[in-house]
Amino acid sequence: MAKTQTQATARKAAGPAKAAEGILPAQEIRALGKTGQIKPAEPFGARQVQPASLDLRLGDLAYRVRASFLPGPGVPIANRLGELSLHEIDLSESAVLETGCVYVVPLLEALALPKGLSAAANPKSSTGRLDVFTRVIADGVASFDTIPDGYAGALYAEICPQTFPVVVRRGSTLSQIRFRRGVTALDDAQLTALHQSDTLVSGGAGADIQGGIALSVDLVGDSTGLVGYRAKRHTGLVDVDAPGSCALSDYWEPIHVSTGNRLILDPDQFYILASKEAVHVPPMYAAEMVPFNPLVGEFRVHYAGFMDPGFGHAAAGGTGARVVLEVRSHKVPFILEDGQIIGRLIYERMAALPDKIYGADLSSNYQGQKLKLSKHFR
Repeated sequence: MAKTQTQATARKAAGPAKAAEGILPAQEIRALGKTGQIKPAEPFGARQVQPASLDLRLGDLAYRVRASFLPGPGVPIANRLGELSLHEIDLSESAVLETGCVYVVPLLEALALPKGLSAAANPKSSTGRLDVFTRVIADGVASFDTIPDGYAGALYAEICPQTFPVVVRRGSTLSQIRFRRGVTALDDAQLTALHQSDTLVSGGAGADIQGGIALSVDLVGDSTGLVGYRAKRHTGLVDVDAPGSCALSDYWEPIHVSTGNRLILDPDQFYILASKEAVHVPPMYAAEMVPFNPLVGEFRVHYAGFMDPGFGHAAAGGTGARVVLEVRSHKVPFILEDGQIIGRLIYERMAALPDKIYGADLSSNYQGQKLKLSKHFR
């Protein structure tokens, strides 16, 4: 009894246990909603909380603005909307967002983060595959998709469809947010050790680990020689909430392997390609792809770079999954060669094991994928 009392006294003197560092899992995200650190305008939807992220819902109004902007230190976004807004669009039913236009939409989720807990956002996988350029902005924050620790305030989505006009409505989810506590990223030595124990990538030329683990592009393709798709111009609408509603041939041109296994990217054309490597994200980790590296060419390779715990995990029905590459060349034509490195994956620790992982009983759209368009195309 005396020993037990001594242990209890020691624990009390030491203060509360320090929360584990890492990316917050689904159960902790739900807890943030219950404690008011996430402030949803209405309860979370049934599938809104993902294994390591939260889908963000569009609110009631979209503001068509003259140009993209950041609010600047201490400046509320509402003030800038008053200066830059051209007109308002009611999203209570549905509305079309046109290509080449910039919209800002208040989100149904606001935050009241404690010190030590920060957040980052990016487009959902389906959003990136539609070439909808989406970023999250916050009051007084001078960078996109970045929410500093201790932030309290509203969140907004900046939306600019690049290729297809899209139909959205209140509650549509284009972006996702994840929450970080402490230092989460693995350094190269830790990444090497994890690859040796869990085989993070397979099927390429071998693991190249330098500031993350390299991914290369597949320009050999499947048994038919299909290596990717090029988006068509001047298409019909895509309803972001209507899976399987669009005929593939109305929106995409298939690309087949050419002599020399290379592809010339035309400037400002949008392509869907796939990685040569199959990727595995173990359940206690999350991964993110570095979206653009000017050292490998003037093109962007990924809009939606976040991969949940369990992506490509065999026990969750993955057995390795290719990374789909959303590619857009800038300014000049650029030749891609089969096996060329096009980006790197950064792995991060989870703060705890998610109560559900990607693919396991979640009807995840892209588990075990190869080359695959967004869920909207049939």
